[in-house]
Amino acid sequence: MSIRGSNSEVPLGKLSDPPNAITASRLVVTVACFVCLSLGWYRAGLVAFVLAAATDWADGYWARRWGPITKLGRVLDPLADKLLICGVYIYLAAIPDSRVLPWMTVLILAREFVVTTLRAMVESAGGDFSAVWIGKWKFTLQVIAAALSLLYVSPWRTAGWPTPVTLGAGLVDAFVWAMLIVTAISGVTYTRAAIAAMRSSQPTLE
Repeated sequence: MSIRGSNSEVPLGKLSDPPNAITASRLVVTVACFVCLSLGWYRAGLVAFVLAAATDWADGYWARRWGPITKLGRVLDPLADKLLICGVYIYLAAIPDSRVLPWMTVLILAREFVVTTLRAMVESAGGDFSAVWIGKWKFTLQVIAAALSLLYVSPWRTAGWPTPVTLGAGLVDAFVWAMLIVTAISGVTYTRAAIAAMRSSQPTLE
């Protein structure tokens, strides 16, 4: 999707709409993920995290293919994404040898807070602040980096799963740093788009 035009013709929607129901299920699985991480069940937490992240693709695909695209979905979907990503990285920063440092989590949280504030400002004025390609890449890299980090701290890392080769710290670090770079770039991209959106009655970001 892109930042364009008016949001006034989009229906409000309800929680029982299939895309919104899928998004709501992501919130439930996200809570289960956090419970597992709190208990030190890193394998179960990894499975729950991957399952929750997968529903981000499912609800968006359903909404675009069969509908409905609703205002509720536009609010609920980024909320579910941010809760999942921010929560997992907060946990990872507290897990020894996760390869995620506290300042990295602070950067992720700062980007999400800024973009959320900008989205509220634009959409309150009737604009559409849906995700653009850099946001999708950012989310994808955040999921991969977090999944590798969870795998790295789990017993699976030395159990020959999912490959016979033990997961190395270098691979995890590479994805974590790539994720941080794209996260920062996406923050700048959305900030510039929001400024343009607030200056124009019909903003567009292709």
